[in-house]
Amino acid sequence: MNFESLCVLGLGYIGLPTASTFATHGIQVIGVDTNARIVESLNNGQVHLFEPGLRTLVQAAVGSKNLTIRNTPQKADAFIIAVPTPFKEDKLADLSYVTAAAEAIVPYLEKGNLVILESTSPPRTTVDIVAPILEKSGLTAGTDFYLAYSPERVLPGQILRELIENARVIGGIDAPSAQAGKSLYSTFVRGEIILTDATTAEMVKLMENTYRDINIAAANEFSRLAARFEVDIWEAIEVANLHPRVKILRPGPGVGGHCISVDPWFFVEAAPEQSQLIRTARLVNDRQPQFVIESLRAAAGDLKDRKVAALGLAYKPDVDDLRESPAIEVVKALISAGCQVDIFDPFDTTYTIDRANTCTNLEQAVKGAHIILLLVPHTQLTDIDPKQVTALARNAIVFDTVNGWDRTIWKDAGFTYYRLGDGKNR
Repeated sequence: MNFESLCVLGLGYIGLPTASTFATHGIQVIGVDTNARIVESLNNGQVHLFEPGLRTLVQAAVGSKNLTIRNTPQKADAFIIAVPTPFKEDKLADLSYVTAAAEAIVPYLEKGNLVILESTSPPRTTVDIVAPILEKSGLTAGTDFYLAYSPERVLPGQILRELIENARVIGGIDAPSAQAGKSLYSTFVRGEIILTDATTAEMVKLMENTYRDINIAAANEFSRLAARFEVDIWEAIEVANLHPRVKILRPGPGVGGHCISVDPWFFVEAAPEQSQLIRTARLVNDRQPQFVIESLRAAAGDLKDRKVAALGLAYKPDVDDLRESPAIEVVKALISAGCQVDIFDPFDTTYTIDRANTCTNLEQAVKGAHIILLLVPHTQLTDIDPKQVTALARNAIVFDTVNGWDRTIWKDAGFTYYRLGDGKNR
């Protein structure tokens, strides 16, 4: 099966790397986004996302004339939907972007085309929601056109490598649709390609992230227990992990990102009676920012009118992705507690939080701080030499939520050092 042209709807963290990778492997690609700013910036050679190597890849794709950026779809042999699937205030999946993308494809859909949904979605989205929309074209899924689900399974910071090297699961609404998906992705995927049905593929993606969420919840709950029993959770985890069948993850200020903090709710929405453990894990992780505030208050006393330097806003280290970041929730809670908060993230020095002061460098953030709070272990932050900040924030309390700093070095530099989940802080 030969696909010479492709239309990718959604040029975010997954859509843009995917479109560019296909283009640099000889496919004629139309990249579509409804955000006029994104379309304009890409057409001007600017990339709106930070991902190592992405700018070079996009410029190569555009320079080859194989990648064209537009705000509307056009006819193609295959279509990929790679739009966001956030959740609403009530933790229900917002599939409006998926349905809008499917609707946009309808006028251009022809016999023999392939449509692939990549957006993380609740089980049965492909067969119960996307297929009926596409069939408004008068064509029948599985008879006149192929339809499949193939989730992204990549790590921010390593997207370009993992797109090519990771195993990829492709679930078709029938076997020929899955095989058509394999023909398309074989253009560049070097990892194993596993074929299954669409709903299994949807569930696989949710299971992967839910598994991680549950295990992080265990680590976060252990951190609370350690504080209760005056145990150093970091020491306890290190010792427990010496067991050959135990691998406890690291606690922290919470769980963020568009996947792990969101996907489990899709299970809870679809089958609440069968997902009670999943729901509990989500609630544990969602409450972790509040545990940070409680622990900080136990260490530093009354927080009102204290100046806090909050270092790191992204949901994980060494990326600029702030989606669902628990660090942001911690900052908001500090402000509600009456703190004056200066925020600094080396990967995004323009992000603003109401009533917080956005700083463009470390020195500006820590100057005069009563408390220095490490929320994200960005390499640029964990590599800080305490002597750099001694004169700027002398006698400050250092509170490390991610075990990113060496206690001894900070104490030797004259700081009072506390660590999340370390009951021996007392």
